[in-house]
Formats: sequence, structure tokens, C-alpha cells
Amino acid sequence: MQEVRQSTLGPRLGLKKLLLASDRDRAILQGSNVAHLVDYLEADGGSFDTLKDAFPLAAVAFSDKGEADLKKGLARLSGLRTIPELAVLRLDPANVAESSALLRALAEDGVGRLARYTASITSELAMLRREREELFENYRLLEDAFHARNWEPVAEVFAHDPFADPKDEGVGQLLSSAFIEQLLPVSSLGVAGFALHLHSLPKGSGELIVTLTYLESGEGVAEWNVPFVGLVSGWNFFSLPRACGGAARTLRLRVSASGSDALGLSLGHHIASERYSARSEHPHPDLDLRPLAFRVFTGLPGVKPASTANMIAPTSLLEGQFTVDYRLGLEKLSQIADVSVTPIVPDFQTIRFLEHEHAIVCHPLPSGISAGAINRAIEPGTVSLSASAIIDHPKGAPAAVSFLLSPASSNARSEVAELARKGSAKPSTLFSGWREVGAQQSISISMQMDEAIRVPMDLIILSRAVGDTVDFCWLKLSSFRLVKQSTEALNAR
Repeated sequence: MQEVRQSTLGPRLGLKKLLLASDRDRAILQGSNVAHLVDYLEADGGSFDTLKDAFPLAAVAFSDKGEADLKKGLARLSGLRTIPELAVLRLDPANVAESSALLRALAEDGVGRLARYTASITSELAMLRREREELFENYRLLEDAFHARNWEPVAEVFAHDPFADPKDEGVGQLLSSAFIEQLLPVSSLGVAGFALHLHSLPKGSGELIVTLTYLESGEGVAEWNVPFVGLVSGWNFFSLPRACGGAARTLRLRVSASGSDALGLSLGHHIASERYSARSEHPHPDLDLRPLAFRVFTGLPGVKPASTANMIAPTSLLEGQFTVDYRLGLEKLSQIADVSVTPIVPDFQTIRFLEHEHAIVCHPLPSGISAGAINRAIEPGTVSLSASAIIDHPKGAPAAVSFLLSPASSNARSEVAELARKGSAKPSTLFSGWREVGAQQSISISMQMDEAIRVPMDLIILSRAVGDTVDFCWLKLSSFRLVKQSTEALNAR
């Protein structure tokens, strides 16, 4: 009987991963009697293999690098708030048998049973959450049936009024460095537009970028690229050419901006639902359980609500497209390499990465082209690229700036030399054309591809002089935004 009990205990416990370890220590643990209880973290603090059926009680390490990997991974895992804080147990690799026996005793006693009981409670909570979502979907169907009989030409069906908190720090800079997402807590069926509230407008140039997608499938609906001069203080209505139809789905707004000046996007009152509060990839204190100030309208498309001052049509329709809108990461920007083609040997660094500003400096010289290349920065499927450019000095001379996309297999310096010699790029490359930029006046430079890029490409940032001097011509580029589109379903982000 004792042998039967011990032989079945391992597989039963193996259903739950109760220990965490670094992939660097996998070889040590694989031969132990706790191998079936361990889930591994990739080297350098990467992602866990699965974390499926895992409820960790402890983290174990047999090396300095393994301990460092666990601390990095647990710091990210703690943000999920699904497991308590874990201590990293440092063990001696020379005593693996003794250590594994103690670890198995920990997993098999009352603590292990309590962990399995807690995991079952978590599963029950997940089932209750799914049932709640089904009830919410039924509520949507009732709401659709009600509005089908009570439509006016344009009717407001939901609103979050703006609320100014004296402690607000503002989210304008967050729009430039990242984005803000907002779920609309109404059915998509019949939605003909929405309005966003702006409490202030910047004096400089730039664009407000708004994207509307379906949450469940990730499919795009429309995108608006609106210059700051086209916005007004108060409610701005973003219209659709036709109302959303078909199955009732959840709409997701993503809002970002380009330009050096902050845009005064308004937030609403605090709400109890974390699901329907605004969120961003970067933490911000003002987004703590607060939604954007917005209004949702149903009815006839192309009819402006009386409560809004303007109506903004989409720049592009994304029906049938699955979009990924993201900023070029710091790990890519920091890899920029100098590929300038100029007869002048400067006594200062003309191409460099500003880590504290998440920006690239590309200082032109009196002759030739100053250029910096980022290897494989443009992924397949990319359809647009944009960034903000400015001469970051009040007395800086003007300059010309452009983007050049070249195949990852080509030589970046040779591509720049070809452009400098002939004045035109090779057919295998994509060239944005030159844009002039002056001091203290930010501009938006962008590229729209005729079709999605099929292979990885290098991003080359080019600058040249436009006058007789390049004094204080510190050309700075930031807020690199890329959009990828596909007709295949992508995971909703």
C-alpha cells in the first residue's frame, strides 16, 4: 500500500507547479525528485514557459545568475497580483538530494494542500467571472432591443463628463511617449461616433491619433489623424461613415499624440470598475480608476450631435484589418549606429541616443548627409511610420530631415552614399522625402506605405544642412510610432 501511495503521489502533485526556478538551473533540478513540481523562468528574466496549472509556493536558485533571473521575473509577476510575494531560496548545488527532499516535504504537507485548495478557489472565481460576463452580454442585447425602437437621428447613449482634480498632473506627456486605451461600456451595434473632451490645446504643431477597434477580435474600425489646428476646446466628435453593425461587440479606443507640446485630454470622475477605467503601457497616477471623458452616440452616421462643436471624419478605414499600434522601443533606439556620408570629420558626436528623453539626435554638417541606422527596426506588415522632429536649441540653424527604409541585408552606409550621390534612393528602398525643420517648432514627419512591408527593414534617419551654417543645429527626433496591419487575426493587445 505504501508503494502504491508513493507512486501515485508524484503525478497527482505534478498537476500543479508549486516551485519556480531559473532555466539556468534546469539541468540540476531535472534529475531530482521535485522535477515535476518546477516551472522554469527563461534566462535573463524572460517569460515563464507556461504558468499553466501553477501556484508557486517558493522560488529556488542554485547560482548567482539563476537568483538574478528569478528576482527580475518575480518583479514582473508581482504586478499580476495573483500570487503572494515569494522569497528566493538560495540552495547549494552540492546538496541537491537533501535540498530536493526538503522541498518535496514542503509541497506535500499542509502548505501544499492549502496551495491546491487556493488554486481551486481561483478556478471557481474565474468561472464566476465568466458567468458575470454572460449576464453583461444579455444586458447588452436588452439594450440593443430598446434602442432599436427608440432611435433618434443621433442619440447619446453613454457619457463620462470631464472632472478636474486639483491634484491632476495631466496626461499630455503620456500621450506623446505612449498611448491611453479606453473600453466603451456599450454595445458596438449602431454606434455612429464618439466625442472626446479637451480642456486645453497646445500652441505648437502636432497630431492627435485616435484608433477604434473591436476588443474581441482585434479587428480595426477606423483611425483619425487630426492636426492640433483641427481640434477645439471642449467636445470633439469623431464620426464614422457608417454605423457599426452585426454582432454586438466591445469597442476599444486608443489615443496618442505627436509633437513636443502636451495636449489637454480630459479625464472623468473616479469609477468602481477597473475594466472600464483608462489604462496605458506606462503607469500614471491620474489613470487610477479614472476613465477618459467621452460620449458615445448611435444613430445616422454623418450627423453631428448638437452638443459638439465640430465633426471629424476618419483618416482611414480599417475594416477587415487587424492593427498593432506601437512605439519603437528603447532597446531599438539605443542601437543606432552612425552611417554618415560626409567629407568633414567632426570633433563632436553627431549621431547619438538620448536615454533620458527617449530621443535620437542627428546633427547635420555643412556638407554631406549625417545619418544613423537602426538595424531591423521595421517589422513585416508595417504600413506607416511617424515621429516628431525639432531643432532643440533657440538659436539652432534650420535643417532637413528624412527617413530611409532599406532591406536588412543591405549596407546602410552604401544606401546613404547612393542617395547623396544621385539625390534619389534605390528602388529597393523607401524614402520619405526631405522635410525642413526649424528651432523651437516641432513638426511631424511620417511615411505611408502603398502596401505592407514584407521583409524586415533598417530604419535610417537622415539630416542635412539647408543654409550656410549648422550652428546649434541639434536635430532631435522622438515618439517613433509604427502601425502594422494584417488580414489575419492578431491577439488583442
